[in-house]
Amino acid sequence: QVQLVESGGGSVQAGGSLRLSCDASGFTYRHYCLIWFRQAPGKEREGVAVIVSNGDIDYADSVKGRFTISRDNAKNTLYLQMNSLKPEDTAMYYCAADNFYGEAGYCRRRSPEQFPFWGQGTQVTVSS
Repeated sequence: QVQLVESGGGSVQAGGSLRLSCDASGFTYRHYCLIWFRQAPGKEREGVAVIVSNGDIDYADSVKGRFTISRDNAKNTLYLQMNSLKPEDTAMYYCAADNFYGEAGYCRRRSPEQFPFWGQGTQVTVSS
């Protein structure tokens, strides 16, 4: 049984940093897409960072250069290092996963409904 559990959210001032973690227990697919989504109030859920099984990575333009996605295979944990945070980064952040073979950019543009495995979300609030 796959279970995704996020942690690491919180409240920071603009310019600060946070590191989100997603413990992906039971997720053992050889080919995969692991993605961080975020959803701000009144907005659609958007994929901001993705890593696929061949190591390919892709970011939304809004976070490129500030966020870094990584995975610790030994711990089966996904991370999102967020630096230079801005008030517009305020959102609920979710990790999601799917059995997937392809490029990271293609996976990031998939709709949220196409991902069968989700965490419960962790709130990130950035104040100005």
